Amino acid sequence: MALGTAGLTALLSVDALEAGGVRPSDGDILVTGATGGVGSLALSFLARRGYSAVALTGKPERQRELLALGAKSVIPREDLDRDPKPLEAERWAGVIDTVGGRIMASALAQIKQGGVMSACGLAANPSLPTTVLPFILRGVRLQGIDSVYVHADRRPQLWQTLHDLTREQDLDSVIHEIDLTQVTEIASNMLAGRTYGRTVIRIAGEN
Repeated sequence: MALGTAGLTALLSVDALEAGGVRPSDGDILVTGATGGVGSLALSFLARRGYSAVALTGKPERQRELLALGAKSVIPREDLDRDPKPLEAERWAGVIDTVGGRIMASALAQIKQGGVMSACGLAANPSLPTTVLPFILRGVRLQGIDSVYVHADRRPQLWQTLHDLTREQDLDSVIHEIDLTQVTEIASNMLAGRTYGRTVIRIAGEN
């Protein structure tokens, strides 16, 4: 439950970059929404694979946790949360986007020639104010990630890879366990964007 759908989605996002030919030597990989469940796990997996990952977050107070997960650096949400130009200076070898909207469009405008973006199916904003120029002029590949449609035959291998890439100390940082009495409060915080990582509800008692 600690990994759950978020863990599988994060792994599929990393896998999509690798399948598209992105390698650690190609340069920085941007992870948007890095303090969320998918983003934080994707950050950890990229670091374990040897990639240079840059975390984008609207929660600067979480910088220490993101660096501990393996981020090379942490940049504020404001860097990309703006109206993008059709094309900007090439900055990212690949992008894992969990946010959507203007942030996703800005990241596309900065992606390198032949870069790959994997956008997960839980993106917060379905709007995409972009042009065709990143795709036509830089050969960018946009991969949609939705763990629901992963074929059953492939899932055992993916879960084994999750096991191999997951470090216990990363889970200790990302996972927050609560009991049923805390659900209302935590749900309100989630809706307000004040939570970090993964929240797991403890259903059974201590015994």
